[in-house]
Amino acid sequence: MTEHEQQETGLRDRLVETGVELVAAEGVQALSLREIARRAGVSHGAPRRYFPTHLELLSAIARRGFADLAARGEAAVGDGTASPRAQLTALSRAYLDFALGNRGMHELMFRHDLLESGTLGLREASLPLSGTLVDLVGRARPEADARIVAGALLANLYGIAQLWVWGSLPLTTGADDFVPLLDAALDAHLGRER
Repeated sequence: MTEHEQQETGLRDRLVETGVELVAAEGVQALSLREIARRAGVSHGAPRRYFPTHLELLSAIARRGFADLAARGEAAVGDGTASPRAQLTALSRAYLDFALGNRGMHELMFRHDLLESGTLGLREASLPLSGTLVDLVGRARPEADARIVAGALLANLYGIAQLWVWGSLPLTTGADDFVPLLDAALDAHLGRER
């Protein structure tokens, strides 16, 4: 790689990293091309050289979130020797911990109305976690359509995360952490643990 190519790659990565930092600090609404360029120390037109549309830059930022979440999920599942239910519990906790600790990124990752989901490998970035979830649900509930149950479980987890952040669930349930809600969601989708 030439020095110029290294500089170009470095600037592209810097724009994405600046976006990751901005979404963490200020949320999705702060992710304008102009603000990312300003914080990255480049002209407001520079991002267009690497990301022809704002959606493509947002998608590249979201890919970082999916990579982080996938790594956390992989670490949570471990070596795969635990029961499917135990692995799903660990994976679900990792998801909720990520969602609650990375609110802006979590919102961006699932806002496909804001993202170019068919470009920049965003779809591929989201598949490993989905695949793991479907596989574990299929092993825990072999009689069910694992994709549907996994989708319903993911929707339930997303809802828990959002309603927890907004304060609705702590208020209505009196719970001081999400674990009882997670247990209820797993029971609802997988059946009660024996």
